[in-house]
Amino acid sequence: MSTETLVRPTGRAGRTERERARGAATTPGARARLILAHVGIYVAALIFISPLIYAFFSALKPNAEMFSMPPTLVGSELRWSNFVDVFAYGPFLTYIMNSFIVAIGGTLVVLVVSTTAGYAFGRLRWKGRDAVFVLFLATLMVPAEVLVIPMFQVMQWFSWVDTYQALILPFAFGAFGTFLMRQFFRGIPYELEEAARVDGAGPVRSFLQIILPLSKSAVAVLAVFTFLSFWNSYLWPLIVTVDYNAHGTLPVGLASFAGLTGTRWDLQMAAAIISMVPTTILVIVLQKHLVKGIAMAGLGGR
Repeated sequence: MSTETLVRPTGRAGRTERERARGAATTPGARARLILAHVGIYVAALIFISPLIYAFFSALKPNAEMFSMPPTLVGSELRWSNFVDVFAYGPFLTYIMNSFIVAIGGTLVVLVVSTTAGYAFGRLRWKGRDAVFVLFLATLMVPAEVLVIPMFQVMQWFSWVDTYQALILPFAFGAFGTFLMRQFFRGIPYELEEAARVDGAGPVRSFLQIILPLSKSAVAVLAVFTFLSFWNSYLWPLIVTVDYNAHGTLPVGLASFAGLTGTRWDLQMAAAIISMVPTTILVIVLQKHLVKGIAMAGLGGR
């Protein structure tokens, strides 16, 4: 009886609070603020997406009308053939395949390195762990441009110039992924691992069977960020690649539409739109995991 006496008022109080909140949301002032918020969101979204809209319609214009005055959004005709001509202009399909190889390969390597290193820094106890982690994080303050020449010399020493290894491995051991996974791992209750150790599970088994399955959202966030980073990388592939027709990636390939006799802006825009398709699909498919993973990583995995 005493339990019912305590529980019932609590449930009623909970319903009362929800009813008050629902009633407050239906007041004229609240509705006006909600409408203004939605209008602001739609305006901001339109501002952010307007360059993409312009690029899409520019990809359908004849090249001669690209800089016509006054400027127009839609050309005199819609040349869908531009998206086909892109593949005839150069080894564009090779650029796409190379970008997939580099982005997928680099993402897999980064996931393995970052999850294992994050587990070592976040869950295992060893002497000097925090000091080493601080030094590891300090590498984030070094601009990537400063490392270009040393990394290129290392690639020459290994005879990896103009290879996939040179495009992937130098950026496979970054501190960002390790920091992200460490923050998430630290929020997972230690009692889960302790219970596994009672059953005879070691660190490797605990990592593979307990920690990783609970970290799918964080791994998805890291995978998307890493894939986008490799997919959009321009400076390093430009420097370390010699034969662009064999090992060039999409960002480098997009620059090939600018020749000595002029720039095919129509084809370059079409190629840019095509290059956005894989990343857009990836973000849409993993959208739920991205939102959840970013929120939980910011809260330390809680």
